[in-house]
Amino acid sequence: MIDLHTHTIHSDGDLIPAELVARAKKCGYRALAITDHADESNLEQVVSSLKRFVQGLPADKQITVIHGVELTHLYPEQIPKMVKRARKLGAEIIVIHGETIVEPVPVGTNRAGILAGADIIAHPGLIAPELVKLAADKGVFLEITTRQGHSLSNGRVASLARKFGAKLVLNTDTHSPENLTAWKEGRKIAQAAGLLPGEIEQLLKNSQSLVARVLSARKK
Repeated sequence: MIDLHTHTIHSDGDLIPAELVARAKKCGYRALAITDHADESNLEQVVSSLKRFVQGLPADKQITVIHGVELTHLYPEQIPKMVKRARKLGAEIIVIHGETIVEPVPVGTNRAGILAGADIIAHPGLIAPELVKLAADKGVFLEITTRQGHSLSNGRVASLARKFGAKLVLNTDTHSPENLTAWKEGRKIAQAAGLLPGEIEQLLKNSQSLVARVLSARKK
């Protein structure tokens, strides 16, 4: 499993980063991005804390750990500036808290995140077809999620991504230990969303490409 959307006590998760990494390894994860929630009030703190944690880790052949951020419940007008700030601060993966159907996310968030060049639009809900095409054109990844509630719109996201050629990733949006999901179970959730075997394998390849991008950037 490669999971590019998880949370710790630096926002609303239950675990400190070290325990999250340990539990992810136990679950068979090959790569993990810690992407705690942030807005104008805590962006610097979240990015700097997670960056310090990841940079302090010893080399580990079993798992790659990435530090990032999930920009959450912002007004759409704030998103371009916040994406730029997060990049400047050093966030390696930028996730946008998309327009899930189970939370009051401002309308226009999906569009703003795609246009701002975020890496992933998480749980994008009832995303419009033209925005899926825009994500494909911009190279922004859309999320298939294992998280209860957010996952209700997985089928729509999967079908529109197939139609317009948008790239998908499979993430857990982990907040608690029980949210961590082995690849075997993740495959089942992707299958339930209507993805075919080859498309499910592509989920993993897409995540691998994002991890590779991060590791390449670290060397510069």
